Amino acid sequence: MPGAKSNSLARNASGEDEDGARDTNFSCICWPLLIFREGAFFVFTEAGHKMSELDIVKTEHVDFNVELRLESGRLLGPLTIAYETYGELNGDKSNAILVAHAWTGDAHAAGRHNSEDRKPGWWDDMIGPGKVLDTDRYFVICSNVIGSCFGSTGPASNNPRTGKPYNLQFPVIMVRDMVRAQQLLIDHLKIDQLLTVIGGSMGAMQALEWGIHYPERVRSIIPIAGTGRPSPMAIALNALARQAIYNDPMWRKGNYRPEHPPADGLALARAVGHISFLSDPSMNLKFGRRFSARDGQYDFFGQFEIERYLSYNGRSFVDRFDTNSFLYLAKSLDLYDVAWGFDELEEALSNLNCQSLWFAFTSDWLYPPYQTEELINELHKQGKPAEYHLIDSDYGHDSFLVEPEKFTPKIVEFLDRLSGR
Repeated sequence: MPGAKSNSLARNASGEDEDGARDTNFSCICWPLLIFREGAFFVFTEAGHKMSELDIVKTEHVDFNVELRLESGRLLGPLTIAYETYGELNGDKSNAILVAHAWTGDAHAAGRHNSEDRKPGWWDDMIGPGKVLDTDRYFVICSNVIGSCFGSTGPASNNPRTGKPYNLQFPVIMVRDMVRAQQLLIDHLKIDQLLTVIGGSMGAMQALEWGIHYPERVRSIIPIAGTGRPSPMAIALNALARQAIYNDPMWRKGNYRPEHPPADGLALARAVGHISFLSDPSMNLKFGRRFSARDGQYDFFGQFEIERYLSYNGRSFVDRFDTNSFLYLAKSLDLYDVAWGFDELEEALSNLNCQSLWFAFTSDWLYPPYQTEELINELHKQGKPAEYHLIDSDYGHDSFLVEPEKFTPKIVEFLDRLSGR
């Protein structure tokens, strides 16, 4: 890569988590991040922030006066979906890519909303001119899932029957329901077929659902760090997170006031989740056994750096995410099973006929590689066109955010083949 010196591009660790959020005020040892595409490299400011190459972007909202029938049999409507788009749709509408976000992500995947924004969208490293999802070539769409709290209909939205927030009257949402709502958006944009659906973690689940249930609407899918169904351990971790919220008296069985959320419970729940996104090697690299310089080692309430980091991450999360949405989306993750509604896994995957590109990461203990490989083995047994790469990385479930340079060239090659380049 001519003219690029990777050591000069190293940045302070941002504390990225699986939704791409960054804790820019927390300083610790660096994690390198460098995205390649066809010899391009991207510039970082002296403060360590990469300048987005997209113009100012805007989150759009579209209302659907429909009642969506959910997997539970309940009806949800009317619906609002928040979304952003990047690039231009070509004449035959064949260059559209849907980006599906993870658990606590949002529609703001790239660019900045205004010149004062301290940081760009959560996947800005991937989306933009000359980047992996090249907006000079592709029309990229990212929508906020229903059940969330960033503009799409969720527990904090007003229930049209009562005029008050749904809170726990909101129905349980499955990942498949999220995809049904996304299909409404794609219809609204008058796109018949997507070039690909790509996403990490919960986004990988959505990509897989698109490929199985709407095969005529997608040419390919790219699931990253996903699973066909979470393990009992993953469910157990979410159970701990739920209990942390339930035991906070401010939760009030979901009827808390927005200005007085169950902050202690949600912060602890987030810390539990955040641990699952990391790994033992990444924690050692980032924190080691360093004791906080702010505390005395023999102070009873003194903290290690990892403790202080988890506390900071949890507290900052409270300011940006709704507690009930956190609970509903955690339930969606736990309930996810690609074979739901089918007699067996083989039947479910028999419907996946499009090209697919899969990635798993060696140190991911939340959705470990064997879970992706179970799906790949069945697809290969059925003669399906599935390409799989196991990426060696020490950064746990967060590897797909921290070391994208290890796998994104494969995405570029895959999309080039689909586009006939």
